[in-house]
Amino acid sequence: MTPEERYEDLVDRFMSVDGVTPPEGGSGFGRNAMRYRRKLFAMIARGRLVVKLPASRVDELVAAGHGDRFDANKGTPMKEWFSLDRESQLEWLSLAQEALDFARTTVRRGSAS
Repeated sequence: MTPEERYEDLVDRFMSVDGVTPPEGGSGFGRNAMRYRRKLFAMIARGRLVVKLPASRVDELVAAGHGDRFDANKGTPMKEWFSLDRESQLEWLSLAQEALDFARTTVRRGSAS
């Protein structure tokens, strides 16, 4: 199964979650991203799963050798975006769920202010 097919399966799994919307397509950053109440939380880029997580969690995953900080072709790694190495044994579903949980907390914080 290709990474793109794996991601399509992941999108299908999350479509039943209230507040989650599928990738919108188009061009630019996030065109392949799932969103929770308009907040991007997971996408496929360059054949790799990319998720938004707390910076400290991204640090842990990078230090453990599971992937890298995501760079949107701007030359600067993004501190809260993690790009999973193709060879990593981490579960895509678990990472995407973790990213969704993080998106939920940021939406709640944003609405409280």
